[in-house]
Amino acid sequence: MEKTISGICIELVRGDIASQPDIQAVVNAANAGLRTGGGVAGAIHRAAGPGLEQECSPLAPISPGEAVITGAHNLPNDYVIHCLGPVYGRDKPEARLLADCYKNALRLAEDNRIESVAFPAISSGAFGYPLKEAAEVAVTAIFMVVPELQHVKKIRFVLFSESDMDIFGTVLSSLEP
Repeated sequence: MEKTISGICIELVRGDIASQPDIQAVVNAANAGLRTGGGVAGAIHRAAGPGLEQECSPLAPISPGEAVITGAHNLPNDYVIHCLGPVYGRDKPEARLLADCYKNALRLAEDNRIESVAFPAISSGAFGYPLKEAAEVAVTAIFMVVPELQHVKKIRFVLFSESDMDIFGTVLSSLEP
């Protein structure tokens, strides 16, 4: 599914965030220490190689809602933008912190003249954020930032399953910028 808003293409694909060769920057659903782990962080770090963790080390720790940028190392991209999403039920206010992840990642992309960014569904895995709520926050946050973007022309959500695609698709279709 795809939707164009103010000249920016927002698309949904099912796949692996670490295998997006046509995207300039992928977003890592990071942990505070910016280290390898499970889920998205594990997949990105494994694909990028040990140099990514070495580059991340002096940037850590980060707080929920924050984003930092590094090179992509062995990934087929130019950059990795690392965001720490909120743990649902613990980090408050969850919706603002999750929205900040998307907004801060896109602002870093803009500052670095990045034209395409791929996001996972931040916080919806091990951090327990309900997927429909996470999708609503993500899409709304992106719609809020789109008017500020000059360089970013493509925003992709890389989702894990068909049901994730259905939920994000419903949210993307229903919300208006």
